[in-house]
Amino acid sequence: MNSQLHPKLLVSDADAAIAFYNQALGAKVNLRVADDHGVVNHAELALDSVAFALAQSVEEWGWSDPGSVGGSPVLIMLTVPDPDATADRMVQQGAELVIPVDNRPYGKRQGRVEDPFGHLWVISGEPR
Repeated sequence: MNSQLHPKLLVSDADAAIAFYNQALGAKVNLRVADDHGVVNHAELALDSVAFALAQSVEEWGWSDPGSVGGSPVLIMLTVPDPDATADRMVQQGAELVIPVDNRPYGKRQGRVEDPFGHLWVISGEPR
């Protein structure tokens, strides 16, 4: 078995996050697990060959979303064929453009977006 790393994003509203990542990124839900109260404890999403998970923040478990701790200290790097279109879709679905997508001096076309749940995404691709 090869090593794998799959981030698990903690969010204030898991079902809204699933809808956002589906509409903005085209992510598909592979698994959604909720407790008896409807709180999503685990959801697995796939975006092409990329996998990530998310869950509702649960204070008593120490699961804090970015909004409850003053923001995210993590940058999620996502490489896509068209970073401009991806960032635009994210913004259309409610994200905030933090740094516009542009050609960078280090050979990438990148920008930064904060999703509606406080997670910071660096959207990257090949320069134009």
